[in-house]
Amino acid sequence: MIAIKNSGFFKGEQLITDAAVLIADGLIKEIIKGDIPAGYEVIDAQGNYLTPGFMDLQIYGSGGNLFSAYPAADTLKQMDADLISKGTTGFLACVATNTPDIFKQAIEAAKAYKPQARAFLGLHLEGPYLNPERLGAHPLKYVHKATLEEVKELIGNADGVVKMMTIAHELQDDEVINYLLDQGIVLSLGHSNANFEQANHAYNSGFTTTTHLYNAMPAIHHRNPNLPAAVFNHPTAMASIIADGAHVDLEIVKMTYKLMPERLFLITDAVTACHIGPYQHQLEGSRYVTPEGTISGSNITLLDAVRNCVDHCDIPLSAALNMASAHPARVLNMDADYGQIAVGNTADLLLITAQLTLQKVFVGGLINV
Repeated sequence: MIAIKNSGFFKGEQLITDAAVLIADGLIKEIIKGDIPAGYEVIDAQGNYLTPGFMDLQIYGSGGNLFSAYPAADTLKQMDADLISKGTTGFLACVATNTPDIFKQAIEAAKAYKPQARAFLGLHLEGPYLNPERLGAHPLKYVHKATLEEVKELIGNADGVVKMMTIAHELQDDEVINYLLDQGIVLSLGHSNANFEQANHAYNSGFTTTTHLYNAMPAIHHRNPNLPAAVFNHPTAMASIIADGAHVDLEIVKMTYKLMPERLFLITDAVTACHIGPYQHQLEGSRYVTPEGTISGSNITLLDAVRNCVDHCDIPLSAALNMASAHPARVLNMDADYGQIAVGNTADLLLITAQLTLQKVFVGGLINV
């Protein structure tokens, strides 16, 4: 049992500095003022911030190999350890448009690793059911329209490890979308050329979020509202954003937060260097590019993204932390147990300094760093 004292943590926008957080059996047991009960190991936070652990719903590799190039349980184990050490206590390993064999290998790897997973939550399949007019770095030869038979074969053998899929709704049949929704998969509109009406139809038909807002979609036009405008105006549609300053200028991140503060969440879209397969990422400054020079992935952590939001986007710290924790937990329908410091929640927690550097990581109440 652990008691964390002398921390500052947010309850809404209010900073709480006079309470101790008691952890037992992997959960936040109590939040108390006054004396800490006997039997607890006391950790003095020394005035640092205590925050829920971060969740990254779109990351392709960390700590070494790119998952789609090496779709094995060992790669997920490597990502697990590396991401936890950087403050990400929950993540979806993303597999971009690829061959059917790679998707199947990724699913088998996820099934094999799931029993020992710590931060790994499942898979995000980004493609291959995308709009060829909005490829980004995805190879055209693997992009195609879904068939119900193909989707049933893929998802029917997944044992629930596929948690999220990015799909261009405007090109798919309703029977495919309905099947995926029936499996409890979170559907995200992305790599899409949807106009305003098509995007709203997607959000009203079960799509709950949007993949890397602004990237691989039509640009905002004042006489032709389209996908970004639909996101802004929809009452519930959420969207991920890459706050690295390369994929999206940080002034645009600032503007977007003002438009949809409770519906915007952070992803890294991070990759690792790779020289095999269809995604050969090369580091160029703060981002990765393909051999042809197309921007393909970021080189940031979620803590970097939070820091960018606070330092360059005028986003309050409480809100930036929510964008990396509470909001992605809501996307995955896990917000009853994760993403806030509350009694009964899983004790995946971080201690960070006022300069937003990482001090300690707790996973299930156990100290990792």
